[in-house]
Amino acid sequence: MTGNLELSEVLGLAHALVAAFTRGNTAEYFAGFDASATFVFDFEQSIQTRAEYERSWQEYGAEVVSCESSNEQVRLLGTTALFLHDVRTVLVEDGVNVCHFQRETIVFARTSSGGVNAVHEHVSSLSAA
Repeated sequence: MTGNLELSEVLGLAHALVAAFTRGNTAEYFAGFDASATFVFDFEQSIQTRAEYERSWQEYGAEVVSCESSNEQVRLLGTTALFLHDVRTVLVEDGVNVCHFQRETIVFARTSSGGVNAVHEHVSSLSAA
């Protein structure tokens, strides 16, 4: 497919990323991001490539217990789109279940070959509800 992104396309990709993350399928999760994707988290410096994020995640060593998306919003911007949502994630960190409440923005873009990849992810912590 070429041209502008469609709502169903963006939601399908976003839901696939969340599902892969929830299952702990890091290969599938990271495959949804362009190799040059950037990542911003409020708890560390920005990450400049997918490979750097993969290394960081592996070093972190957490295990995903659950991940729930809510309050989804999509803004279509031609060949790019913003996906915003709130995320409740439970991770096993150092043997302890830890619940994170976060707001996440993912930028999707159509590639030159007609596919779609995530090119940026920004995650910020929220107060527990």
